[in-house]
Amino acid sequence: MAPRRAAMEMVLAAGLALPLWAAAAGEGAAREVVQAPDPRYRPGTIVIRTSERRLYLVTAPGEAIRYTIAVGKAGKQWRGVKYVEEMQVDPAWSPPASVRRDNPRLPDVIPGGSPRNPMGARVIGLGPGGEYAIHGTNMPGTIGTAASYGCFRMHNHDVADLYDRVRMGTPVVVLP
Repeated sequence: MAPRRAAMEMVLAAGLALPLWAAAAGEGAAREVVQAPDPRYRPGTIVIRTSERRLYLVTAPGEAIRYTIAVGKAGKQWRGVKYVEEMQVDPAWSPPASVRRDNPRLPDVIPGGSPRNPMGARVIGLGPGGEYAIHGTNMPGTIGTAASYGCFRMHNHDVADLYDRVRMGTPVVVLP
């Protein structure tokens, strides 16, 4: 009787794990190797196409890793060139003045790792100025939308992958 029960438990565990694996696999589709968006950009450059809601990390001439991202809301989008000037794992978050105006009940600081922390698993801060970042999110349903105050949100596993591939000083080109 014990072997039969063990077999049934294994089947039940596999049945419960399959939907979790399928959900994780679906999120993995957010990252893929594609043709680089523009041959002018050198390997190591991040190119963000806001209208596509895509971030490209150029990895070789003519090749890039493409990630699906969330971009700024209407009126919060921007374009230009920034550089990676900060990198943190499980960052704490202090709401900037523009966010606090819209949400005055937010605490002064939300600790890193908190499910309420909108920065997710990693932050790649952009400068000069430090106003914007590429970061993870604990709201994965916003990926592929215009949802932020000008930052670029990624699935946590995607931002961790990007974080491991970039260095301080990496150029970030933001296009419409």
